[in-house]
Amino acid sequence: MADYDSIDFFTDPAIVNDTPNYLAHLRGKCPVLREPHHGAFMVTGYAEAMEVFNKQGEVFSSSVAVTGPVPPLPFAPHGDVREQLHEHRGEMPWTDHLATMDAPEHGGNRALLTQLLTHSRLKANEDYVRGLVVHLVDGLIDRGGCEITKDFAHALSTLVIADLLGVPEDDRQGLIEELGLPPTQMGDAGHKAQSDPLQHLHPRFRTYLEDRLAHPRGDMMSELVHSTYRDGSKPSLLMLTRLASFLFGAGQDTSARLVAFSFRVLGDNPEIQRKLRANPERIPDFIEEVLRAENPVKCLSRLALTDTTVGGVDVPAGSILTINVGGANRDPRHFADPDSFDFDRPGVRDHISFSRGTHACIGAPLARMEVRVALEQFLSRTSDIRISEARHGPREARRYAYEPTYLLQGLQELHVEWDKA
Repeated sequence: MADYDSIDFFTDPAIVNDTPNYLAHLRGKCPVLREPHHGAFMVTGYAEAMEVFNKQGEVFSSSVAVTGPVPPLPFAPHGDVREQLHEHRGEMPWTDHLATMDAPEHGGNRALLTQLLTHSRLKANEDYVRGLVVHLVDGLIDRGGCEITKDFAHALSTLVIADLLGVPEDDRQGLIEELGLPPTQMGDAGHKAQSDPLQHLHPRFRTYLEDRLAHPRGDMMSELVHSTYRDGSKPSLLMLTRLASFLFGAGQDTSARLVAFSFRVLGDNPEIQRKLRANPERIPDFIEEVLRAENPVKCLSRLALTDTTVGGVDVPAGSILTINVGGANRDPRHFADPDSFDFDRPGVRDHISFSRGTHACIGAPLARMEVRVALEQFLSRTSDIRISEARHGPREARRYAYEPTYLLQGLQELHVEWDKA
């Protein structure tokens, strides 16, 4: 058994392939536990995570680095930290990101995106997604297998969000290559110094928005650049550029990871695969259980604005709380037999993989739709999907490598094989 008490969750790659056991160890000691390396409160319980979500804005701020306690706060907290946070926020990395805004800034900018990501728009986009999936599968099906993360999942999710936004078709392949795979969060300090990790996309999206300002095309970026806040004021072009880049970056990332995890579950569980083939209408429930068991986002960070408590544990003002999504999603106090994959379980949508409350993932419906369409197509065009034993070992002794990151959860690669229907 690993010495979980000595492991630094934020810097030690050794924990990457053993995260569920590490979080279970922490939760067994206390579902709100202050880790010794950076002083962050590790929230691993479901009820305790919901307690934090329910007090967002009032007691807990999202205006803290996405990377949590690394690097530490640029100020020494004392008393109510609202004024200190306002004064030093510009010194904190990643805080130009929508995910780290608080009210009223967050509410106003989120409303801009919410009024664009409508049910009717997503429904119309589903036709494009279905055609894209067919096109991608057509190019793969006769090969009898592929490396699913790069050959399918990454291309699918990037092209879907590019189409939704209105990125010109001639630019889409270049964006796939430019975006690449997410950078590591361990052993590389470069990502921790940026105020916006998507800044490299800004010149491209600013150009798109300037063009739509002069020549509207009826796409999402055209609507975004002509949108106004609820009070009638117009957002700056810089803010619109950040929002468009955020939508693109966030819109492709979670979906790609979710696709790969879905294929891994299918390949590792022939009985579940047979059940889905016989009952394709259950694919949405299957996706929810994949989200619970294999959450694409590992942790979310919040800052305590005042002295407070979570789960009965005292949390001083200025403390960073790390909500461990996988810990809450496998809390046996809320999910019976949490380490078993069961999409018949009660409350299959209770997971927190898309966060909760005011910061719940705005692109969740899009991610669910993408993965559903992909699974429908693959299951209908194959009779069996398997994990490559040559690459990942036999079923009883699989070898999977996760990305070396504490912020996101994803497979470095997944080789699958199939028989055509």
